[in-house]
Amino acid sequence: MTGHLPAPAGAPAIEMTDVAVGAMRDPDTIVAKQINWTVNAGEYWVVAGLHGSGKSDFLMLTGGLMPPRQGRYQFFGGAMPIFEEARLKERLRLGLVFDGGQLFNHLTVAENIALPLRYHYNLSRSQAAATVSKLLECTELAPWAESTPGTLGRGWQKRVGLARALALKPEVLLVDGPLAGLDPRHVKWWLGFLDQLAKGHPLMQGRPLTLVVTTADIRPWKGHARQFAVLRNHGFVVLGAWEQLKAASGELVRELLTEPSQTE
Repeated sequence: MTGHLPAPAGAPAIEMTDVAVGAMRDPDTIVAKQINWTVNAGEYWVVAGLHGSGKSDFLMLTGGLMPPRQGRYQFFGGAMPIFEEARLKERLRLGLVFDGGQLFNHLTVAENIALPLRYHYNLSRSQAAATVSKLLECTELAPWAESTPGTLGRGWQKRVGLARALALKPEVLLVDGPLAGLDPRHVKWWLGFLDQLAKGHPLMQGRPLTLVVTTADIRPWKGHARQFAVLRNHGFVVLGAWEQLKAASGELVRELLTEPSQTE
């Protein structure tokens, strides 16, 4: 296994300039526009928005699954999205956790987690086993390693998606609505685990991850995320730290601060 290429000196992890985001189901429909946003390596962002604001579409674009409808998006100084085989190493510096996991139900939990290792690095099941075992242990999924995702609750399915995204040890991790529909036990676990990743988890050899998380309820993220932005009315507003968020326009953040967390 080869390591990722180092980022060009001073290059932000994510840099968007006048970007417009289309909808995944209808790319001609613009869900957000005039996005100017910079994420430096090691930052921990939460992007908030109510239902229908385009959070998932925004994250899919950030993950390189579709191009901007207009504007420029650069990832560590290189143009995104990255589809070329020759630039695959750059693409693998980014991990994406889908809302609901987007798991393969004909595979076991362990096989879902091993999939990126086997596909990208051509590893056998036995060669991938040590890494998969560590991921199962850290996400508390070991008891369900040989179960299929359909037999698990939503909270555990989300953890499988997370473990799979971490298998290739990305430098940037995007997580779509991790707290949506979860009970307090799972919410607490996610907040604590993402804090560890932001600071430097042993899984990543202590290297802090750059995190971007979406949510419909900002409140649980106080004391966890360090930077906040809001998608609202087809716009993207960078609010900065929690103190700046609280001082922002009441209309801009009031709905997000009062939205029940279970409807994220």
